[in-house]
Amino acid sequence: MLARVRGGDSAAYGELVVRHAPMAKRTAVFLGAGADADDVVQEAFVKAYRGLGGFRSGSAFRPWLLRIVANETRNAVRARGRRAKREERAAPLDVVLDPAEEAVSLERRAELLAAVRALPDPMRLVVTCRYLLDLDEQETAVVLGWPRGTVKSRLHRALGRLRDALPDKEVQR
Repeated sequence: MLARVRGGDSAAYGELVVRHAPMAKRTAVFLGAGADADDVVQEAFVKAYRGLGGFRSGSAFRPWLLRIVANETRNAVRARGRRAKREERAAPLDVVLDPAEEAVSLERRAELLAAVRALPDPMRLVVTCRYLLDLDEQETAVVLGWPRGTVKSRLHRALGRLRDALPDKEVQR
């Protein structure tokens, strides 16, 4: 499909946008774009289209695109200056049928998100990519622009801090 886009087929790029837009928007929201997520994603797709000439053939498109989304999100957050509320808007709601279970689930989610929010930025970003966006280590490394070993070590330290912050709760390794 990328070859078709490079060949001038704009419909093929439309297909790429349709395929990757939901993940790009989730990435922008989880990384802090909040209400600006649609604008961030649109700008990221424009930049990706313009930068396709520099995209290495054989590389995965999704991590490359998500790195652009991450950079655009960072720019939007800096410009906006409202860091305190960005993760609150990003928490997806689970569908839970039992009201008691839903209350406990919402309470646990609030505690976990508060603990994640309290992490230093590098640790918060790596936890967000790995667990909220469900990216693997390599994709997280590409999105954040870090070596894979840095992703592993920061994730390890972040999970340790979360275990300390939530001693009575389960924190996966």
